[in-house]
Formats: sequence, structure tokens, C-alpha cells
Amino acid sequence: MRWTTRALDVEDVTALPGLGRISGLLRSVRSPDFAGVTFHEVLARSALNRVPGTSPMPFRWTVNPYRGCSHACVYCFARGTHTYLDLDSGQDFDSQIVVKTNVGELLGRELAAPRWRGEPVAMGTNTDPYQRAEGRYRLMPAVIRSLTDHDTPFSILTKGTVLSRDLGLLASAAQRVPVGLGVSLALLDRTLQASLEPGTPTPEARLTLVRRIVDAGLPCGVLIAPLLPHLTDSREQIADLVGRLRDAGVSGVSGIVLHLRPGAREWFLRWLGVHHPELVGRYERLYQRGSNAPQDYRRMVADRVASVRVELGLPAHPAPFRPTGVPGYRDAGFPPGSMPEPRRAPRTGVADRSAHAGDGLAGAVVDQAAEQTLF
Repeated sequence: MRWTTRALDVEDVTALPGLGRISGLLRSVRSPDFAGVTFHEVLARSALNRVPGTSPMPFRWTVNPYRGCSHACVYCFARGTHTYLDLDSGQDFDSQIVVKTNVGELLGRELAAPRWRGEPVAMGTNTDPYQRAEGRYRLMPAVIRSLTDHDTPFSILTKGTVLSRDLGLLASAAQRVPVGLGVSLALLDRTLQASLEPGTPTPEARLTLVRRIVDAGLPCGVLIAPLLPHLTDSREQIADLVGRLRDAGVSGVSGIVLHLRPGAREWFLRWLGVHHPELVGRYERLYQRGSNAPQDYRRMVADRVASVRVELGLPAHPAPFRPTGVPGYRDAGFPPGSMPEPRRAPRTGVADRSAHAGDGLAGAVVDQAAEQTLF
């Protein structure tokens, strides 16, 4: 994350230690509408982030209007990215939200550059662009307009029902550029959801979001993620969820097994020890070799998802964009000729900030099994 050279004249005493002196920080804001959350409003130097070249993700560029996420999902793979800001990956990630107040305007300038080739851009791959803060800051309409005005295809993955506010804008954008929309929903158990994802809309609210997207004439896939070993991975649970998704009108579903990167690992295991101490040993054995569960387990869960899909007559939700030279991904079913072939951007111009951008989804699945189809 980089900021402009604009700085405060005096230190903001409401900011966390150190943040008040970061150049580019405009102010730190607390509001009674967001109890316990502090928003750090900054002027960013860049909007586009390049995905590492080694990533298998079906896109090369991302935009993240926010750092940190009030969804507070205990398993979130992006938690470690907050440490780049000298904040912790636990409570700070949930409650210290960095807001790139100029992201839409800045993105428009970057996309207008002659070097930009109109490659697909993904959002929701690190922190959710439609988390609750978006209801206050309204950054996404300007981002969507910038992408559309510069003929740039884009996709959005979200848990946030705030997206319904922008459905008219997204429907208009889809008349000009390919738009991929996806909702993340991994379980229906309201009690478990409230504990695991305390800041997210309820499962029923997200099912309603799917229906609203479909009613707006836009296809909507669902990413069942993360599938939690011994908690949400049974065939019965998957079948129940996929059945509800089919009834809501989804265009397809895909699934990803829990990925425990450093930062997320400690926070999740702490939660597990409190709520399901009987599973701590099982998880430690499953993830003893790294961030991924063993490949045979992931294949077993992928087979469950696939068999349920087939049984209920749903396709896998394909990748929204097809990158050059990356096997194993299909395009999103856009009409022939409507999807520009992604090309690698030159190394000059937009900087490669992948080491600091913390593109969580791209990093989380670098070494996931190739048999899984991802949104």
C-alpha cells in the first residue's frame, strides 16, 4: 500500500500509534454507527495491483478500495496483509480499516494511460469492496464507472449486501463490458455463521442478494468458501446449501477448502480452541505441512461438491476471465468475440506491487489442487 506525499500538518491524535504520521493520511474517523471501528482515510498513489505472475488466478489485476475488513471472518486469508501496515492480523484487521478515498478517480487516470490494455480486473480478492464501510464511503460506483468508461471487464466477489445498491449501475455496465458477479456463502447454520463471520450479512440475506442480482438480469455464481473440515464439509451440508442456491437462481457454484495462512492460522485456531476444542488436534494434523489441507482431502471435498452439482443440475461456476497461458480455467461463457483476450501488461508504468498489495485470494490458491474450479 502506498500513499501520496500529502501529509497532515499535525499528528492526528485519534489515529493508532504511527498511523497519524503516515504521509497521505487525511484523518482517522470513528462513528457510533460503527462501534469499535476506526476508519483511516488516505490518498493512495495507485489503484491497480498486479497479481504475481506465478499465481494460477484467472486475472492479472485487482482493485482493493479498502484494507482490513469489518466482516471479521476469523478464517480470512487476507489477515496477514494488515501486518504490512504495522497493524496486527487479529483485532486490528477487523477494526482498523484503511479507506482509499480517491480510488475511483485514481483508477480512471490509470486506465486512461496509453499503456493500459483493457485487461480484466477483479475485486473482492483481498478484502470485501462491499463491506459495511461502503455504505458510508460509496467508493464502488466511481470504480465501476471508471472500469466501464475505459472498456475494462471486471468481476466482483462479495459477502456484502450493499452491492444491491449498485445493481442498476452494474446492469448498465454489463451492456458495455463483460461483468462477473459472485457471492461468497459457505454455510447456512446461523449460529455458526454469527460466530465465524460476525460482521457479515446472514446466510438468508446473501441468498436474497443472489435473487436480486438474478432479478436484475445479471448472472451470479456462488463461491462456497471456505469449506471447513468437520464443520461444514459433509455431503448433507453441501447438498442443503447448493439446493438453496439453485432455488435462488445461481448460474453455478464452486468450492474452496479452508486455507490457513500465517496470520489467519493463529486467529482461526484460537477461535477453534474456544468453540470447538475437540477439533483442534484434527486441524493441527490436517494443516501440519502448511497452509493447505492434504490434497486427498481437498479432492474428496471437491468430489462432494461436484456430485451435488450434477445431482441438482448446476454447472461449476467458471472463472470469470480466461488468462493466456494458464491451463485449467474456462471463460465465463460470454458470447464469442465479447471477451477481450487478456494480455500481460508491460512492466513499465503500473508498478508490480504484489509483494505488498496482499492479494489474498490469489495467494491463497497458488498451491491449491488444480481440480477445483474457482470464481
